[in-house]
Amino acid sequence: MSYVPASDRYQQMQYNRCGKSGLLLPAISLGLWHNFGSVDVFENGRNMVRRAFDRGVTHFDLANNYGPKPGSAEENFGRMLKKDFSGYLRDELIISTKAGYLMWPGPYGEWGSRKYLMASLNQSLKRMGLEYVDIFYSHRPDPNTPLEETMMALDAAVRQGKALYVGISNYQAEEAKRAIEILKDLGTPCLIHQPKYSMFVRWVEEGLLDVLEEHGVGCIPFSPLAQGMLTDRYLKGIPEDSRAAKSHGFLKTTEITEERLSQIQRLNEIAKQRGQSLAQMALTWLLKDKRITSVLIGASSVEQLDNNLDALQNLHFTQDELSSIESILK
Repeated sequence: MSYVPASDRYQQMQYNRCGKSGLLLPAISLGLWHNFGSVDVFENGRNMVRRAFDRGVTHFDLANNYGPKPGSAEENFGRMLKKDFSGYLRDELIISTKAGYLMWPGPYGEWGSRKYLMASLNQSLKRMGLEYVDIFYSHRPDPNTPLEETMMALDAAVRQGKALYVGISNYQAEEAKRAIEILKDLGTPCLIHQPKYSMFVRWVEEGLLDVLEEHGVGCIPFSPLAQGMLTDRYLKGIPEDSRAAKSHGFLKTTEITEERLSQIQRLNEIAKQRGQSLAQMALTWLLKDKRITSVLIGASSVEQLDNNLDALQNLHFTQDELSSIESILK
């Protein structure tokens, strides 16, 4: 049977303006960093994408190297688009991809040169079967390439019709400020910044959020659940099927210390009092800041996706709750 989206999908989601742009993004977006690669079950990923869209998630975030193997998440997503989102439905989606990390061997396969960024974008479009992406990111700053060159490549992507908007990811506050100013001068404003940000990783609060607010740039944190630590998965240690137990995962068992486990358990108690799962509270904790446009979640199942999206049912915090959370995190 062909896929028919839920008719009430846009009533289920909150949409936030991205900085000072004309673009609205769903409060929760779906990232395809994990669980959508060649090592994963295609139909599971397809079911998650369909379910996300049925619940009003319009934004799907990729990068050239997502997999494993690198490129396979884009290939699989391209297959899903062809099967389920052809025709007019493409115009209801925000699709983003990135380039910056190692993608192919040799001197032109990573970092921030114009050569690499443009070649990578062309490859990404081919893998996904798209004429354009909605957002194209510089995935990380390149210390050996002039920032002007990297930003000129993003500008060129828009002028060539291969991207509608551009963004940056993993840029520190001062680098982000310079990149934003260069893009403004080029006439292609920076739409959005994608930093790592969660209850356990808070460097963006030390200047970056202020820069984004000042320049009217949106913010979409990745790893808002700290690679799964801010879920009920680690309340009793490290389960065998968790990210920390996977050889190809990014979460290491050394990160889950006794102190961290204690924090997780205490935060979980507050979440329970709020009628939320720990993951739901961690997502809403980020969304309480109006400078946050959307939070980027990953998921390994439809059930996990639904649990995360249900976070939107309780977005309010009392001052006591916020104080208690802060005392645990310090």
